[in-house]
Amino acid sequence: MAFIVTLSSDELDANQDKFRIEQRLTKSRPKSLNIDASLDGPPVVLLIGEAPSQPGHDRSRWLAWIGIVARHGTVGAVDKSITIDPLRECMETIPLDGPDGILNRLPPPLRQEFERASLLGTVGACSDAVWRALEALLRAAWPALGPLLDWLIAQADPPVFGNGPADRSWQEQRDATGSLLRIADFPLSALAAWQRPLSEDAPYTAGLIPQPVEHSLIDYDVRVAGEAFGMFSEWQQGNTVRCDIHVLHDASGRRLEVVNVNATPVESRLGTDMLYYHEPTKSFVFVQYKRLDPETRSIYVDKRLRSQLDRLEETARLSSPPTQPSEWRLGSDPCFVKLAYWPQNTDRHPVQGLASGMYLPVSYIRLLLEDDCTRGKRTDSTARVLGYDQVERHLTGTQFIDLVKHGLTGTVGTTREQLYALVKQRVSTGHSVVVATESSEESVRARQTRTRDRGAKRRTYLHRTYKQDPPSR
Repeated sequence: MAFIVTLSSDELDANQDKFRIEQRLTKSRPKSLNIDASLDGPPVVLLIGEAPSQPGHDRSRWLAWIGIVARHGTVGAVDKSITIDPLRECMETIPLDGPDGILNRLPPPLRQEFERASLLGTVGACSDAVWRALEALLRAAWPALGPLLDWLIAQADPPVFGNGPADRSWQEQRDATGSLLRIADFPLSALAAWQRPLSEDAPYTAGLIPQPVEHSLIDYDVRVAGEAFGMFSEWQQGNTVRCDIHVLHDASGRRLEVVNVNATPVESRLGTDMLYYHEPTKSFVFVQYKRLDPETRSIYVDKRLRSQLDRLEETARLSSPPTQPSEWRLGSDPCFVKLAYWPQNTDRHPVQGLASGMYLPVSYIRLLLEDDCTRGKRTDSTARVLGYDQVERHLTGTQFIDLVKHGLTGTVGTTREQLYALVKQRVSTGHSVVVATESSEESVRARQTRTRDRGAKRRTYLHRTYKQDPPSR
């Protein structure tokens, strides 16, 4: 389906700068607006500008912005609202009316439906048939709009993952990628549009659709992204490891390298690790994923998990004692286990955002495994269970991300060389790794100010993608 927001030219001009900064819009809609199941398809939003009416002249409208409905809300007792996020500018004039207007090419019934849904100052909705006809016309007449439509529609149609090894691995890598963006304070939309890679062995990020940006705004040289491979150069050839890199930066000069590395083949992969490294403070946080049973929302602790805890404790010993206030941490736990929960039967409502789950520091898990609260029901007295019924206190995703963003957890005095060595070691043992390295010139005070800024104003982020996959086997 398609929602249509029609603004006067004066209102559109008055809000252009605001739209360009925030790249989102919340707009009230009539409670009576019909958005039942018969209006299927991606929830696309067409934001239209309309010139002042003149006697004896037809309407003069143009397509100015395109977006996706992220959520519906309620405003007061009568109206409801839609939040359009992301919202992107078309960057060229696309006339709707007049001899060159795209509406002239619509079949009369579809055009009539569009006209009923595009009253000035309101939010309307039309069927998926109208949107599909418009989409085909837009792609044919304005080819440069195609990448933007691909990027938006991919976000409107989030992936539905099955129970196969590749889907389960991609699901974990997707969650790790989103978590890293939230920690680094980059918008999730920067790496949100995804389609299945051709190879099941490929990293999750190999399927990302790059966000289209105006080329004149990109001041990145692809060779800069290439430097991110650095010590990963041996993975650029061969077929035992797949590596994919995305580089993002914001207007203040902060730079984020997101590296997704897969050991192959997928059938023998052991799980997913997430690492976030803040280069200015030489600190990283390590998260190992464990999947909870979707019915019991728990996991049995076996010898393999206990040995993995041993290795996480070895990783924690890479940290040095703090020597200055900015290096102080709440504890000595830089390594966590995320007991992640993905519900069953998500075909109609795929999980969006980050997966639910518990973030548990390793030292806390050790205490839990010695307490009767984790004793299992098996006859083996040593059997232990971790899950929602057993763990009364845990860090939520929001709590964990806030601790990392404020530098209150993580290692002290670790180098990029140690980080890369750790990544190589994890991949060599059969894990997928999603690691992000943030670099910037901002001070400790500036970082704290940024992370505490909860306002609606957003920075504009640019990114460039550099991919390197080995030939298919």
